Amino acid sequence: MNWNTRVTELLKIRYPIIQGGLAHLAYSDLAAAVSNAGGLGQVTAMSLSSPEKLRDEIQKVKKLTDKPFGVNFAIGQHGRPFSDYLDIAIEEEVPVISMTGGNPAPIFDQLKGVNVKKLVLVAAKRQAVKAEELGADAVMVVGQEGGGHLGRDDIGTFILVPQVADAVSIPVIASGGIGDGRGLMAALSLGAEGIEMGTRFVATKECVHASELYKNRLVEGTENDTVVIKRTIGAPARVIANPWSDKILEIEKQNGGYEQLKDYISGNANKKYIYEGKDQEGFAWAGQVMGLIKDIPSVEELFERIIAEGETIRAKWTN
Repeated sequence: MNWNTRVTELLKIRYPIIQGGLAHLAYSDLAAAVSNAGGLGQVTAMSLSSPEKLRDEIQKVKKLTDKPFGVNFAIGQHGRPFSDYLDIAIEEEVPVISMTGGNPAPIFDQLKGVNVKKLVLVAAKRQAVKAEELGADAVMVVGQEGGGHLGRDDIGTFILVPQVADAVSIPVIASGGIGDGRGLMAALSLGAEGIEMGTRFVATKECVHASELYKNRLVEGTENDTVVIKRTIGAPARVIANPWSDKILEIEKQNGGYEQLKDYISGNANKKYIYEGKDQEGFAWAGQVMGLIKDIPSVEELFERIIAEGETIRAKWTN
């Protein structure tokens, strides 16, 4: 079956499936596995301790696959300077750069004249229009069901994707609440030309940095086992509900600001859960797609399943 869309043509991939940036988890093992399976794998840049560490990860990916891959830059409110990291990605001739959080304009400025495909994650129609004006080659549109950082307007994927598809001329990639072939086909029906998945890729064998506790929690949990934190500081984000997230929400309820929250929402608190499995001492990003995750397959098995489901659905449509 032909899975060509403008996204597959743009990124030179077999299937219109992109792996999300996944802070502290999206490294060479996972990125290469996704690219080898026919999608676009990504390495997360700003979780690495230095630009040279990013170079190491990029070179590891190149040894593991000859397929296209991307580097994701998460440029949030309190992020570190990214310019030196971006220089490394440019030097290594990474074919795709994606941007999440914050204002992507400085990245576009640094990429002027560079032959690279540029993807921007957005959570509102106005952001998508702005990204196209800046020169994005495609936008990834995340609905409020997603894990990690979300938009402030609580708009679901089913509403947001067609809104954005109507508002821009560049390809749209749907994200948020997607974890199987049904989600892929629904996204295509809504006007998207590809999907991005984050949480679903955590629960795979090749996401080697994720603790077994984290993966098992994704399998055992339901769509009701997530909460949105950081609303009060203007950066809403969905995590697995646990005593740590309860503490965060209580601080927010008491009108605590970033200074009161920073130790609870730090990268170190995130890593305690996702690396060490200390679910009482940290937090883990996860979307409502938890309710659809029932196992921990290899990336290749996951792709085979998604594509088979998609083909079955398409066959029903043509009968």
